[in-house]
Order: sequence, then C-alpha cells, then structure tokens
Amino acid sequence: MSTTPIGPYVDIYLLPVPERNLGAYELQAAAFGAVAREYGALSYREFRGDDLSPGFPVGEGEVMTVAVAEFTSRAHRDDVMAKVMDDPRVQLMIAAEQPADMGRMVYGGFAPLVSE
Repeated sequence: MSTTPIGPYVDIYLLPVPERNLGAYELQAAAFGAVAREYGALSYREFRGDDLSPGFPVGEGEVMTVAVAEFTSRAHRDDVMAKVMDDPRVQLMIAAEQPADMGRMVYGGFAPLVSE
C-alpha cells in the first residue's frame, strides 16, 4: 500500500443541532467557513443529515450536521486552523451563546486513503 499522499487533507466535524436553531447555526457556520477560507482552507462545506442509519447520536428535534474543511496537508490544516481560532471574529463566535451544544461535537482530521 502506498503512503504517498493522493489528495487533500480534510477535517470533518459532526454536530447534532436542535432543529429550531438550524438557521442560527447555518449563519454561524457560514461565517466560520468564510474565515477559514480567508486563511487558506481550500473549501468549507456544511451538510445536514437527511437519511441517517440508526446509531447517530441525535435526539428528538435534532438534526445531525457535518462540516468538511479541505486543506492541502495536515501541516496546512494546522497552520490555517491556528490562525482561524485566533481570529477575533471566531473568538466572538466562541464567546457567544451557541445554537448547539458544542461539547457534543465529534471531529478529526483525515488523510486520504483511496481516491478514484
């Protein structure tokens, strides 16, 4: 098996969001994504769960969301995200009332495995 990178590095974030707060979350996610792109993320996309198998940790009245941020490499991700998290706009977002329980967020960085 090859260890040569075959494509971009991605961060994936899963977060259940109360359906009643989905509009506020969408605005916050768009603002966060814009800051990430400003600092060099190749892309930032958010999705809402539409057809989930059993086992996803969503409660009644919640929607599972997934964010995918794309970078050229893990080092690039580390550099970009350090700047994003230090940005005053993101610091204000973090300090504000959140549209979801951010403690329930599951996330991680993923290196390419297969690219067709």
